[in-house]
Amino acid sequence: MHKTRKRLGNLLVEAGMLTDGQLEAALKEKSEHQKLGDVLLQKGYITEQQLIEVLEFQLGIPHVTLYQYPFDTSLFSLFSKETAKRNLMMPLKKEADKLFVAMVDPMDYYTIEDLRLSTGFQIETAIATKDDILRAINKYYDLDDSFGDMRDGLVEAPLPVEEEEITDQTSPIVKLVNQIIGNAISQRASDIHMDPHETKIAVRYRIDGVLRTERILPKHMQSMLAARIKIMANLDITEHRVPQDGRIKTNVEFRHVDLRVSTLPTVFGEKIVLRVLDLSSSLNDLTQLGFNKLNLKRFLSMIERPLGIVLITGPTGSGKSSTLYAALNRLNDEQVNIITVEDPVEYQLEGINQIQINPQIGLSFAAGLRSILRQDPNIIMVGEIRDKETVEIAIRASLTGHLVLSTIHTNDSLSTVTRLLDMGVEPFLVASSISGIVAQRLVRKVCRDCSEELEPTKSEIDIFAKRGMKIDRVVRGRGCASCNMTGYKGRMAIHEVLVVNDEMRKVIMNNEPFSKLRELAYKNKTIFLIDDGLLKVKQGITTTEEVLRVTITE
Repeated sequence: MHKTRKRLGNLLVEAGMLTDGQLEAALKEKSEHQKLGDVLLQKGYITEQQLIEVLEFQLGIPHVTLYQYPFDTSLFSLFSKETAKRNLMMPLKKEADKLFVAMVDPMDYYTIEDLRLSTGFQIETAIATKDDILRAINKYYDLDDSFGDMRDGLVEAPLPVEEEEITDQTSPIVKLVNQIIGNAISQRASDIHMDPHETKIAVRYRIDGVLRTERILPKHMQSMLAARIKIMANLDITEHRVPQDGRIKTNVEFRHVDLRVSTLPTVFGEKIVLRVLDLSSSLNDLTQLGFNKLNLKRFLSMIERPLGIVLITGPTGSGKSSTLYAALNRLNDEQVNIITVEDPVEYQLEGINQIQINPQIGLSFAAGLRSILRQDPNIIMVGEIRDKETVEIAIRASLTGHLVLSTIHTNDSLSTVTRLLDMGVEPFLVASSISGIVAQRLVRKVCRDCSEELEPTKSEIDIFAKRGMKIDRVVRGRGCASCNMTGYKGRMAIHEVLVVNDEMRKVIMNNEPFSKLRELAYKNKTIFLIDDGLLKVKQGITTTEEVLRVTITE
Protein backbone atom coordinates (compact mmCIF):
# COMPACT_ATOMS: atom_id res chain seq x y z
CA MET A 1 0.00 0.00 0.00
CA HIS A 2 2.80 2.40 0.92
CA LYS A 3 4.29 1.87 -2.54
CA THR A 4 1.16 3.11 -4.33
CA ARG A 5 1.01 6.13 -2.05
CA LYS A 6 4.63 6.94 -2.80
CA ARG A 7 3.95 6.47 -6.48
CA LEU A 8 0.94 8.77 -6.40
CA GLY A 9 3.04 11.49 -4.75
CA ASN A 10 5.81 11.10 -7.32
CA LEU A 11 3.32 11.17 -10.19
CA LEU A 12 1.81 14.42 -8.89
CA VAL A 13 5.29 15.94 -8.57
CA GLU A 14 6.20 14.78 -12.11
CA ALA A 15 2.93 16.22 -13.44
CA GLY A 16 3.94 19.58 -11.91
CA MET A 17 0.85 19.67 -9.66
CA LEU A 18 2.86 19.37 -6.45
CA THR A 19 6.28 20.47 -5.23
CA ASP A 20 8.68 18.17 -3.39
CA GLY A 21 8.29 20.36 -0.29
CA GLN A 22 4.49 19.98 -0.34
CA LEU A 23 4.79 16.20 -0.75
CA GLU A 24 7.21 15.98 2.20
CA ALA A 25 4.92 18.12 4.39
CA ALA A 26 1.89 15.96 3.50
CA LEU A 27 3.73 12.66 4.16
CA LYS A 28 4.87 14.02 7.55
CA GLU A 29 1.35 15.05 8.52
CA LYS A 30 -0.37 11.87 7.34
CA SER A 31 -1.59 9.48 10.00
CA GLU A 32 -1.19 5.74 9.46
CA HIS A 33 -4.72 5.07 8.20
CA GLN A 34 -5.07 8.22 6.14
CA LYS A 35 -4.71 8.22 2.37
CA LEU A 36 -2.11 10.57 0.93
CA GLY A 37 -4.69 11.89 -1.53
CA ASP A 38 -6.99 12.94 1.34
CA VAL A 39 -4.19 14.85 3.09
CA LEU A 40 -3.27 16.69 -0.13
CA LEU A 41 -6.93 17.64 -0.65
CA GLN A 42 -7.30 18.82 2.95
CA LYS A 43 -4.26 21.08 2.65
CA GLY A 44 -5.60 22.47 -0.65
CA TYR A 45 -2.44 21.49 -2.59
CA ILE A 46 -4.47 19.79 -5.32
CA THR A 47 -8.14 19.59 -6.31
CA GLU A 48 -10.17 16.37 -6.44
CA GLN A 49 -10.30 16.66 -10.21
CA GLN A 50 -6.47 16.78 -10.47
CA LEU A 51 -6.19 13.79 -8.14
CA ILE A 52 -8.62 11.84 -10.29
CA GLU A 53 -6.79 12.65 -13.52
CA VAL A 54 -3.53 11.31 -12.05
CA LEU A 55 -5.26 8.19 -10.66
CA GLU A 56 -6.90 7.63 -14.04
CA PHE A 57 -3.47 7.73 -15.65
CA GLN A 58 -1.84 5.66 -12.90
CA LEU A 59 -4.48 2.92 -12.71
CA GLY A 60 -5.82 2.98 -16.26
CA ILE A 61 -9.39 3.29 -14.91
CA PRO A 62 -11.64 5.80 -16.70
CA HIS A 63 -13.07 8.74 -14.79
CA VAL A 64 -16.71 9.72 -15.01
CA THR A 65 -18.65 12.91 -14.30
CA LEU A 66 -22.02 12.34 -12.65
CA TYR A 67 -23.34 15.84 -13.37
CA GLN A 68 -26.48 15.20 -15.50
CA TYR A 69 -25.54 11.51 -15.92
CA PRO A 70 -28.43 9.42 -17.36
CA PHE A 71 -28.72 6.98 -14.42
CA ASP A 72 -30.61 3.72 -14.76
CA THR A 73 -32.79 4.05 -11.64
CA SER A 74 -33.69 0.35 -11.62
CA LEU A 75 -30.11 -0.39 -10.50
CA PHE A 76 -30.54 1.52 -7.24
CA SER A 77 -32.22 -1.54 -5.73
CA LEU A 78 -28.97 -3.54 -6.09
CA PHE A 79 -27.50 -1.90 -2.99
CA SER A 80 -28.89 0.42 -0.36
CA LYS A 81 -28.27 4.12 0.07
CA GLU A 82 -26.32 3.35 3.29
CA THR A 83 -24.01 0.94 1.42
CA ALA A 84 -23.55 3.50 -1.35
CA LYS A 85 -22.64 6.20 1.19
CA ARG A 86 -20.38 4.00 3.29
CA ASN A 87 -18.36 2.85 0.30
CA LEU A 88 -18.82 6.05 -1.75
CA MET A 89 -20.09 4.37 -4.90
CA MET A 90 -22.93 4.76 -7.38
CA PRO A 91 -24.33 2.24 -9.93
CA LEU A 92 -24.07 3.60 -13.48
CA LYS A 93 -25.37 1.04 -16.01
CA LYS A 94 -25.37 -2.65 -16.83
CA GLU A 95 -24.29 -4.40 -20.00
CA ALA A 96 -24.92 -8.16 -20.23
CA ASP A 97 -23.31 -9.60 -17.08
CA LYS A 98 -21.31 -6.46 -16.29
CA LEU A 99 -22.29 -3.78 -13.77
CA PHE A 100 -20.54 -0.42 -14.11
CA VAL A 101 -19.99 1.36 -10.78
CA ALA A 102 -18.53 4.81 -10.07
CA MET A 103 -16.27 4.80 -6.98
CA VAL A 104 -14.06 7.24 -5.12
CA ASP A 105 -11.56 4.45 -4.47
CA PRO A 106 -11.55 1.94 -7.34
CA MET A 107 -8.69 0.11 -5.56
CA ASP A 108 -11.06 -1.03 -2.79
CA TYR A 109 -11.00 -4.70 -3.79
CA TYR A 110 -12.95 -5.90 -0.73
CA THR A 111 -15.94 -3.76 -1.64
CA ILE A 112 -15.73 -4.75 -5.30
CA GLU A 113 -15.62 -8.45 -4.36
CA ASP A 114 -18.57 -8.02 -1.92
CA LEU A 115 -20.52 -6.32 -4.66
CA ARG A 116 -19.74 -9.09 -7.15
CA LEU A 117 -20.95 -11.73 -4.72
CA SER A 118 -24.10 -9.88 -3.65
CA THR A 119 -25.22 -8.86 -7.16
CA GLY A 120 -23.89 -11.71 -9.28
CA PHE A 121 -22.49 -9.23 -11.83
CA GLN A 122 -18.90 -8.75 -12.95
CA ILE A 123 -17.95 -5.31 -11.60
CA GLU A 124 -16.38 -2.67 -13.85
CA THR A 125 -15.20 0.44 -12.02
CA ALA A 126 -14.86 4.11 -12.93
CA ILE A 127 -13.48 6.93 -10.74
CA ALA A 128 -15.59 9.91 -9.64
CA THR A 129 -15.00 12.66 -7.07
CA LYS A 130 -16.35 12.34 -3.54
CA ASP A 131 -18.49 15.49 -3.95
CA ASP A 132 -19.92 14.18 -7.18
CA ILE A 133 -20.84 10.80 -5.71
CA LEU A 134 -22.39 12.22 -2.52
CA ARG A 135 -24.39 14.73 -4.55
CA ALA A 136 -25.68 11.95 -6.83
CA ILE A 137 -26.56 9.64 -3.91
CA ASN A 138 -28.49 12.43 -2.17
CA LYS A 139 -30.24 13.46 -5.36
CA TYR A 140 -31.27 10.12 -6.87
CA TYR A 141 -31.52 7.55 -4.06
CA ASP A 142 -34.80 7.62 -2.10
CA LEU A 143 -36.59 9.54 -4.80
CA ASP A 144 -38.15 6.49 -6.36
CA ASP A 145 -39.59 4.71 -3.34
CA SER A 146 -40.56 6.90 -0.42
CA PHE A 147 -41.78 9.96 -2.27
CA GLY A 148 -43.57 8.03 -4.98
CA ASP A 149 -47.06 8.55 -3.67
CA MET A 150 -46.29 12.04 -2.44
CA ARG A 151 -44.95 13.19 -5.79
CA ASP A 152 -47.57 11.56 -7.94
CA GLY A 153 -49.95 14.26 -6.84
CA LEU A 154 -52.60 11.66 -6.01
CA VAL A 155 -53.27 13.75 -2.94
CA GLU A 156 -53.63 17.31 -4.09
CA ALA A 157 -55.40 18.72 -1.03
CA PRO A 158 -53.17 19.65 1.91
CA LEU A 159 -53.24 16.75 4.33
CA PRO A 160 -53.81 17.24 8.06
CA VAL A 161 -50.37 16.83 9.59
CA GLU A 162 -50.09 13.62 11.58
CA GLU A 163 -47.69 13.70 14.54
CA GLU A 164 -46.17 10.38 13.50
CA GLU A 165 -45.39 11.50 9.95
CA ILE A 166 -43.17 14.34 11.06
CA THR A 167 -41.38 12.63 13.94
CA ASP A 168 -40.87 9.04 12.75
CA GLN A 169 -37.37 8.75 11.27
CA THR A 170 -38.55 6.40 8.53
CA SER A 171 -41.41 8.57 7.28
CA PRO A 172 -41.04 10.10 3.79
CA ILE A 173 -41.18 13.73 4.95
CA VAL A 174 -38.45 13.21 7.57
CA LYS A 175 -36.28 11.54 4.92
CA LEU A 176 -36.99 14.38 2.48
CA VAL A 177 -35.95 17.09 4.94
CA ASN A 178 -32.78 15.17 5.88
CA GLN A 179 -32.03 14.78 2.21
CA ILE A 180 -32.50 18.50 1.46
CA ILE A 181 -30.17 19.40 4.34
CA GLY A 182 -27.62 16.70 3.47
CA ASN A 183 -27.57 17.78 -0.15
CA ALA A 184 -27.04 21.42 0.80
CA ILE A 185 -24.09 20.48 2.96
CA SER A 186 -22.44 18.30 0.34
CA GLN A 187 -22.75 21.20 -2.11
CA ARG A 188 -21.36 23.65 0.48
CA ALA A 189 -24.49 25.84 0.46
CA SER A 190 -24.65 28.67 3.01
CA ASP A 191 -28.48 28.96 3.01
CA ILE A 192 -31.48 26.80 2.12
CA HIS A 193 -34.63 28.63 0.99
CA MET A 194 -38.05 26.98 0.84
CA ASP A 195 -40.24 29.35 -1.16
CA PRO A 196 -43.99 28.74 -1.31
CA HIS A 197 -45.57 29.64 -4.68
CA GLU A 198 -49.20 29.42 -5.71
CA THR A 199 -48.97 25.88 -7.07
CA LYS A 200 -45.58 24.56 -5.90
CA ILE A 201 -42.71 24.94 -3.42
CA ALA A 202 -39.25 25.84 -4.71
CA VAL A 203 -36.20 24.67 -2.76
CA ARG A 204 -33.21 26.91 -3.47
CA TYR A 205 -29.59 26.76 -2.27
CA ARG A 206 -27.24 29.71 -1.96
CA ILE A 207 -23.84 28.48 -3.10
CA ASP A 208 -20.89 30.89 -3.22
CA GLY A 209 -23.30 33.76 -2.67
CA VAL A 210 -25.62 32.92 -5.58
CA LEU A 211 -29.10 31.36 -5.23
CA ARG A 212 -29.97 28.38 -7.44
CA THR A 213 -33.16 26.31 -7.61
CA GLU A 214 -32.38 22.78 -6.50
CA ARG A 215 -35.81 21.13 -6.82
CA ILE A 216 -39.54 21.85 -7.08
CA LEU A 217 -41.96 20.09 -4.72
CA PRO A 218 -45.77 19.79 -5.01
CA LYS A 219 -47.83 22.33 -3.07
CA HIS A 220 -49.60 19.74 -0.88
CA MET A 221 -46.31 18.93 0.89
CA GLN A 222 -45.97 22.46 2.20
CA SER A 223 -47.67 22.08 5.60
CA MET A 224 -45.80 18.86 6.39
CA LEU A 225 -42.47 20.33 5.32
CA ALA A 226 -43.00 23.40 7.54
CA ALA A 227 -44.18 21.23 10.45
CA ARG A 228 -41.16 18.92 10.25
CA ILE A 229 -38.69 21.81 10.26
CA LYS A 230 -40.51 23.51 13.14
CA ILE A 231 -40.38 20.30 15.17
CA MET A 232 -36.62 20.08 14.57
CA ALA A 233 -36.13 23.72 15.59
CA ASN A 234 -38.45 23.55 18.65
CA LEU A 235 -40.82 26.17 17.20
CA ASP A 236 -44.59 26.44 17.67
CA ILE A 237 -46.05 24.08 15.09
CA THR A 238 -49.56 25.57 15.32
CA GLU A 239 -48.51 29.19 14.71
CA HIS A 240 -48.49 30.17 11.03
CA ARG A 241 -49.27 33.89 11.22
CA VAL A 242 -46.17 35.36 12.85
CA PRO A 243 -42.47 35.01 11.98
CA GLN A 244 -40.51 32.58 14.17
CA ASP A 245 -36.79 31.98 14.72
CA GLY A 246 -35.05 28.90 16.03
CA ARG A 247 -32.03 26.62 15.78
CA ILE A 248 -31.47 23.03 14.70
CA LYS A 249 -28.54 20.95 15.89
CA THR A 250 -28.29 17.71 13.98
CA ASN A 251 -25.89 15.18 12.50
CA VAL A 252 -25.77 14.86 8.74
CA GLU A 253 -23.33 12.63 6.86
CA PHE A 254 -21.60 11.91 10.21
CA ARG A 255 -20.93 15.65 10.61
CA HIS A 256 -22.29 17.88 13.35
CA VAL A 257 -24.38 20.61 11.74
CA ASP A 258 -25.85 23.76 13.19
CA LEU A 259 -28.70 25.49 11.33
CA ARG A 260 -30.41 28.79 12.06
CA VAL A 261 -34.09 28.68 11.11
CA SER A 262 -36.33 31.60 10.23
CA THR A 263 -39.98 31.36 9.13
CA LEU A 264 -41.94 34.20 7.54
CA PRO A 265 -45.65 34.19 6.66
CA THR A 266 -46.21 35.14 2.98
CA VAL A 267 -49.39 35.19 0.89
CA PHE A 268 -48.75 31.62 -0.28
CA GLY A 269 -47.81 30.24 3.14
CA GLU A 270 -44.67 30.19 5.24
CA LYS A 271 -41.30 30.84 3.63
CA ILE A 272 -38.54 29.06 5.52
CA VAL A 273 -34.85 29.92 5.37
CA LEU A 274 -32.19 27.72 6.98
CA ARG A 275 -28.74 29.31 7.42
CA VAL A 276 -26.04 26.62 7.54
CA LEU A 277 -23.53 27.47 10.26
CA ASP A 278 -20.57 25.38 9.26
CA LEU A 279 -17.48 26.89 10.82
CA SER A 280 -14.99 24.58 9.17
CA SER A 281 -11.47 24.65 10.56
CA SER A 282 -10.06 26.84 7.80
CA LEU A 283 -12.25 29.74 8.95
CA ASN A 284 -10.58 29.62 12.33
CA ASP A 285 -7.29 30.59 10.79
CA LEU A 286 -6.55 34.17 9.77
CA THR A 287 -4.01 33.04 7.19
CA GLN A 288 -6.74 31.16 5.27
CA LEU A 289 -8.99 34.18 4.70
CA GLY A 290 -7.16 35.64 1.70
CA PHE A 291 -5.35 38.55 3.41
CA ASN A 292 -2.47 39.84 1.34
CA LYS A 293 0.88 39.81 3.22
CA LEU A 294 0.99 43.54 4.00
CA ASN A 295 -2.69 43.63 5.02
CA LEU A 296 -2.28 40.60 7.28
CA LYS A 297 0.73 42.20 9.00
CA ARG A 298 -1.23 45.42 9.58
CA PHE A 299 -4.33 43.60 10.81
CA LEU A 300 -2.32 41.47 13.25
CA SER A 301 -0.57 44.52 14.68
CA MET A 302 -4.02 46.09 15.29
CA ILE A 303 -5.56 43.12 17.10
CA GLU A 304 -2.44 42.35 19.09
CA ARG A 305 -2.50 45.80 20.75
CA PRO A 306 -3.80 45.76 24.31
CA LEU A 307 -6.39 48.48 23.72
CA GLY A 308 -8.29 50.37 21.02
CA ILE A 309 -11.19 49.64 18.69
CA VAL A 310 -10.84 47.56 15.52
CA LEU A 311 -13.86 47.76 13.20
CA ILE A 312 -14.68 45.36 10.36
CA THR A 313 -17.02 46.79 7.76
CA GLY A 314 -18.94 45.54 4.73
CA PRO A 315 -22.47 44.65 3.60
CA THR A 316 -24.42 41.63 4.91
CA GLY A 317 -22.84 38.36 3.78
CA SER A 318 -19.34 39.74 3.24
CA GLY A 319 -17.72 37.37 5.74
CA LYS A 320 -17.30 39.90 8.58
CA SER A 321 -18.24 37.33 11.24
CA SER A 322 -15.69 34.84 9.91
CA THR A 323 -12.91 37.42 10.11
CA LEU A 324 -13.98 38.42 13.63
CA TYR A 325 -14.10 34.80 14.79
CA ALA A 326 -10.72 34.08 13.20
CA ALA A 327 -9.28 37.12 15.03
CA LEU A 328 -10.80 35.94 18.35
CA ASN A 329 -9.45 32.47 17.73
CA ARG A 330 -5.99 33.95 17.24
CA LEU A 331 -6.26 35.92 20.50
CA ASN A 332 -7.90 33.12 22.50
CA ASP A 333 -5.55 32.19 25.31
CA GLU A 334 -6.13 31.19 28.91
CA GLN A 335 -4.31 34.35 30.05
CA VAL A 336 -6.99 36.66 28.63
CA ASN A 337 -10.69 37.02 29.35
CA ILE A 338 -12.65 37.34 26.10
CA ILE A 339 -16.37 38.21 26.24
CA THR A 340 -18.69 38.73 23.26
CA VAL A 341 -22.19 40.24 22.88
CA GLU A 342 -23.83 38.95 19.70
CA ASP A 343 -27.16 38.85 17.90
CA PRO A 344 -27.43 35.90 17.53
CA VAL A 345 -24.43 33.84 18.69
CA GLU A 346 -23.59 32.18 15.38
CA TYR A 347 -20.73 29.88 16.35
CA GLN A 348 -19.85 28.69 19.80
CA LEU A 349 -16.16 29.09 20.49
CA GLU A 350 -14.32 27.05 23.11
CA GLY A 351 -12.99 29.14 26.02
CA ILE A 352 -14.83 32.36 25.11
CA ASN A 353 -17.81 33.77 27.05
CA GLN A 354 -20.60 34.57 24.62
CA ILE A 355 -23.77 36.54 25.38
CA GLN A 356 -26.84 36.54 23.14
CA ILE A 357 -28.77 39.82 23.14
CA ASN A 358 -32.50 39.70 23.83
CA PRO A 359 -34.28 43.04 23.28
CA GLN A 360 -37.59 41.69 24.68
CA ILE A 361 -36.12 41.58 28.17
CA GLY A 362 -34.07 44.75 27.71
CA LEU A 363 -30.74 43.01 27.00
CA SER A 364 -29.55 45.18 24.09
CA PHE A 365 -25.99 45.53 22.75
CA ALA A 366 -25.52 48.58 24.98
CA ALA A 367 -26.89 46.88 28.12
CA GLY A 368 -24.84 43.74 27.45
CA LEU A 369 -21.74 45.83 26.91
CA ARG A 370 -22.25 47.71 30.17
CA SER A 371 -22.49 44.52 32.19
CA ILE A 372 -19.47 43.00 30.39
CA LEU A 373 -17.30 45.85 31.65
CA ARG A 374 -17.95 44.69 35.22
CA GLN A 375 -16.64 41.22 34.34
CA ASP A 376 -12.95 42.20 34.11
CA PRO A 377 -12.52 41.50 30.37
CA ASN A 378 -9.35 42.01 28.29
CA ILE A 379 -10.98 41.64 24.89
CA ILE A 380 -14.58 42.47 24.02
CA MET A 381 -16.36 41.60 20.79
CA VAL A 382 -19.59 43.44 19.98
CA GLY A 383 -21.53 41.77 17.17
CA GLU A 384 -22.54 45.04 15.53
CA ILE A 385 -22.44 48.76 16.26
CA ARG A 386 -25.94 50.00 15.46
CA ASP A 387 -26.45 53.16 17.53
CA LYS A 388 -24.73 56.03 19.30
CA GLU A 389 -25.13 54.49 22.75
CA THR A 390 -23.29 51.27 21.77
CA VAL A 391 -20.48 53.26 20.09
CA GLU A 392 -19.98 55.44 23.14
CA ILE A 393 -19.76 52.51 25.56
CA ALA A 394 -17.38 50.71 23.17
CA ILE A 395 -15.19 53.84 23.01
CA ARG A 396 -15.22 54.21 26.78
CA ALA A 397 -14.23 50.55 27.10
CA SER A 398 -11.34 50.97 24.65
CA LEU A 399 -10.06 54.09 26.41
CA THR A 400 -10.02 52.29 29.76
CA GLY A 401 -7.64 49.64 28.49
CA HIS A 402 -9.71 47.09 26.59
CA LEU A 403 -9.38 45.80 23.04
CA VAL A 404 -12.79 46.08 21.35
CA LEU A 405 -13.62 44.27 18.07
CA SER A 406 -16.85 44.99 16.22
CA THR A 407 -18.57 45.32 12.83
CA ILE A 408 -20.38 48.25 11.24
CA HIS A 409 -22.26 48.63 7.93
CA THR A 410 -20.39 51.08 5.68
CA ASN A 411 -19.01 50.92 2.14
CA ASP A 412 -15.30 51.32 2.83
CA SER A 413 -12.83 52.01 5.59
CA LEU A 414 -12.74 55.82 5.23
CA SER A 415 -16.51 56.32 5.21
CA THR A 416 -16.63 54.47 8.56
CA VAL A 417 -15.01 57.49 10.19
CA THR A 418 -17.67 59.83 8.75
CA ARG A 419 -20.44 57.40 9.76
CA LEU A 420 -19.27 57.51 13.41
CA LEU A 421 -19.15 61.32 13.31
CA ASP A 422 -22.64 61.40 11.72
CA MET A 423 -23.91 59.26 14.60
CA GLY A 424 -23.06 62.22 16.82
CA VAL A 425 -19.88 60.85 18.45
CA GLU A 426 -17.37 63.56 19.44
CA PRO A 427 -14.46 63.77 16.92
CA PHE A 428 -11.80 63.58 19.67
CA LEU A 429 -13.37 60.32 20.97
CA VAL A 430 -13.34 58.76 17.49
CA ALA A 431 -9.76 59.91 16.91
CA SER A 432 -8.38 58.65 20.20
CA SER A 433 -10.09 55.24 20.26
CA ILE A 434 -10.01 53.75 16.73
CA SER A 435 -6.85 51.73 15.96
CA GLY A 436 -7.88 50.53 12.56
CA ILE A 437 -10.69 49.68 10.15
CA VAL A 438 -10.90 46.70 7.80
CA ALA A 439 -13.32 46.84 4.87
CA GLN A 440 -14.08 43.45 3.38
CA ARG A 441 -15.97 41.80 0.49
CA LEU A 442 -16.24 38.23 -0.75
CA VAL A 443 -15.37 37.32 -4.34
CA ARG A 444 -15.88 33.95 -5.99
CA LYS A 445 -12.72 32.04 -6.87
CA VAL A 446 -12.10 30.70 -10.36
CA CYS A 447 -12.74 26.93 -10.41
CA ARG A 448 -9.33 25.26 -10.48
CA ASP A 449 -10.59 22.33 -12.53
CA CYS A 450 -11.71 24.26 -15.60
CA SER A 451 -9.59 27.41 -15.40
CA GLU A 452 -7.80 28.61 -18.51
CA GLU A 453 -5.50 31.55 -19.25
CA LEU A 454 -6.86 34.15 -21.66
CA GLU A 455 -5.87 37.51 -23.09
CA PRO A 456 -7.36 40.39 -21.08
CA THR A 457 -10.06 42.45 -22.83
CA LYS A 458 -9.42 46.08 -23.73
CA SER A 459 -11.67 47.30 -20.89
CA GLU A 460 -9.76 45.10 -18.41
CA ILE A 461 -6.45 46.60 -19.53
CA ASP A 462 -7.98 50.07 -19.03
CA ILE A 463 -9.31 49.23 -15.56
CA PHE A 464 -5.86 47.99 -14.47
CA ALA A 465 -4.11 50.98 -16.06
CA LYS A 466 -6.39 53.35 -14.17
CA ARG A 467 -5.19 51.81 -10.91
CA GLY A 468 -1.57 51.96 -12.06
CA MET A 469 -1.19 48.25 -12.84
CA LYS A 470 -0.39 46.17 -15.92
CA ILE A 471 -2.10 42.91 -16.83
CA ASP A 472 -0.92 40.37 -19.42
CA ARG A 473 -3.04 37.29 -18.77
CA VAL A 474 -6.32 36.69 -16.95
CA VAL A 475 -7.73 33.37 -15.73
CA ARG A 476 -11.35 32.34 -16.23
CA GLY A 477 -13.30 29.12 -15.64
CA ARG A 478 -14.93 27.48 -18.66
CA GLY A 479 -17.54 25.76 -16.48
CA CYS A 480 -17.43 22.07 -15.54
CA ALA A 481 -19.29 19.54 -13.39
CA SER A 482 -17.42 20.32 -10.20
CA CYS A 483 -18.46 24.01 -10.30
CA ASN A 484 -21.97 23.35 -11.69
CA MET A 485 -21.03 25.05 -14.96
CA THR A 486 -20.50 28.43 -13.29
CA GLY A 487 -16.72 28.68 -13.73
CA TYR A 488 -16.39 29.54 -10.03
CA LYS A 489 -15.88 27.38 -6.95
CA GLY A 490 -15.40 28.63 -3.40
CA ARG A 491 -14.96 32.21 -2.19
CA MET A 492 -12.24 34.36 -0.69
CA ALA A 493 -12.12 37.79 0.90
CA ILE A 494 -10.61 40.98 -0.48
CA HIS A 495 -9.62 43.62 2.06
CA GLU A 496 -8.82 47.25 2.65
CA VAL A 497 -6.91 47.70 5.91
CA LEU A 498 -6.74 51.27 7.18
CA VAL A 499 -4.33 51.91 10.04
CA VAL A 500 -5.30 55.07 11.93
CA ASN A 501 -2.04 56.92 12.71
CA ASP A 502 -1.31 60.20 14.51
CA GLU A 503 -1.61 62.33 11.35
CA MET A 504 -5.09 60.90 10.70
CA ARG A 505 -6.06 61.47 14.33
CA LYS A 506 -5.24 65.18 13.92
CA VAL A 507 -7.36 65.40 10.76
CA ILE A 508 -10.34 63.73 12.50
CA MET A 509 -10.02 65.89 15.65
CA ASN A 510 -9.83 69.14 13.68
CA ASN A 511 -12.83 68.11 11.56
CA GLU A 512 -10.77 68.66 8.41
CA PRO A 513 -12.26 67.67 5.02
CA PHE A 514 -12.67 63.99 4.10
CA SER A 515 -10.29 64.34 1.11
CA LYS A 516 -7.43 64.95 3.57
CA LEU A 517 -8.01 61.50 5.11
CA ARG A 518 -7.94 59.90 1.67
CA GLU A 519 -4.61 61.61 0.88
CA LEU A 520 -3.10 60.30 4.11
CA ALA A 521 -4.41 56.80 3.36
CA TYR A 522 -2.66 56.92 -0.05
CA LYS A 523 0.49 58.25 1.60
CA ASN A 524 0.49 55.30 4.05
CA LYS A 525 0.34 52.86 1.11
CA THR A 526 -3.15 51.64 2.05
CA ILE A 527 -4.26 48.95 -0.42
CA PHE A 528 -7.82 49.92 -1.39
CA LEU A 529 -10.51 47.26 -1.93
CA ILE A 530 -10.44 47.43 -5.71
CA ASP A 531 -6.62 47.24 -5.75
CA ASP A 532 -6.57 44.17 -3.51
CA GLY A 533 -9.20 42.61 -5.80
CA LEU A 534 -7.22 43.39 -8.96
CA LEU A 535 -4.04 41.98 -7.40
CA LYS A 536 -5.99 38.75 -6.88
CA VAL A 537 -7.09 38.84 -10.54
CA LYS A 538 -3.40 39.17 -11.48
CA GLN A 539 -2.63 36.09 -9.37
CA GLY A 540 -5.32 34.20 -11.32
CA ILE A 541 -7.53 33.58 -8.25
CA THR A 542 -10.62 35.53 -9.31
CA THR A 543 -11.94 37.56 -12.27
CA THR A 544 -12.25 41.29 -12.96
CA GLU A 545 -16.08 40.93 -13.21
CA GLU A 546 -16.20 39.53 -9.67
CA VAL A 547 -14.07 42.35 -8.25
CA LEU A 548 -16.14 45.05 -9.97
CA ARG A 549 -19.35 43.36 -8.82
CA VAL A 550 -18.45 43.72 -5.15
CA THR A 551 -16.45 46.96 -5.04
CA ILE A 552 -18.09 50.33 -5.42
CA THR A 553 -15.79 52.09 -7.82
CA GLU A 554 -15.13 55.75 -7.36
